[in-house]
Amino acid sequence: MWAAEVQKWEGVPQMSERVLGPDPAIHRRRLRSELRQAREDQGMTQRAVATAMDWSASKLIRIESGAVSISTNDLRAVLSHYRMDSGRIEVLVDMARTAREPARWAIYRDIASLEYIAFLGYEVSAAVIRHFEPMLVPGLLQTEDYARTVISILEAHNPQRIDPLVDLRIERQELIVREPAPSLHFIMDEAVVRRVTGGRDVMRRQLRHLQELSEYPNITMRIVPFDHGMYSLQRVPYQLIEFPDPEDGDVLYVENPEGEYIIRETAPEQDMKKPSTHYLETFWELEQVVRSEDTRSILQDATARLTDEPSRPAA
Repeated sequence: MWAAEVQKWEGVPQMSERVLGPDPAIHRRRLRSELRQAREDQGMTQRAVATAMDWSASKLIRIESGAVSISTNDLRAVLSHYRMDSGRIEVLVDMARTAREPARWAIYRDIASLEYIAFLGYEVSAAVIRHFEPMLVPGLLQTEDYARTVISILEAHNPQRIDPLVDLRIERQELIVREPAPSLHFIMDEAVVRRVTGGRDVMRRQLRHLQELSEYPNITMRIVPFDHGMYSLQRVPYQLIEFPDPEDGDVLYVENPEGEYIIRETAPEQDMKKPSTHYLETFWELEQVVRSEDTRSILQDATARLTDEPSRPAA
């Protein structure tokens, strides 16, 4: 009942007829984890398995790291070598078939980076998303006009990319009203709602949209007021993604001036960057100190200023 009602609200995207489910990237990630765990449960080294299967050691390493896919014949053979029961083998073979399907977001590979395409697969498969933004309204909460303004500025030298990137951003928002809907938690700096982006009318509609979305049962929204002062990771937009199956581990997606990157739990790249737990702890700390009533007050005041003040040129 709720999902049917919220789609009537202004600015909320309509769900496609196809129900959103786990992206093939999730199945690939789960499969390689299962393979590694099955080998370790048998106390076998990668070199020993590769020798027994008449493979090169590098082939097994690439399969377990996700660098290459594994055929169903090879999968059956190696799982049998791990003494796995036939029922479980069939489950993993089905998983491998699903993992080889094209990703929903692959049609955008000409306009989006590989990291971003991978992130989209994780996002659509999420059970919980925590998103912090210091300067812009989070993409999942943007109106089409606001999104077009932001993307037009970022892609000023590539105008042919603007329309498809706007389409992509709006399509992502389907997950807000899907069934089952993920739990969405947003924290924004006050600068996000004070900066007039796209002109007064565009920004006013965006602020009203935020107020409407803040009433959704699967969404929490916090705005860190200016008088809170400085805080950890204040300049870094990031998203933390949790999946329905805890064994899939969490994913951290970070955007910064050096580019975007994804950190997966237990992945080697964590050695070079802050672990996801640091971002999660920072997010939780902000949730504890920023009151929901302050957020409502800031949104109402920002909207009122755009309604009452004389017109100004668009940003």
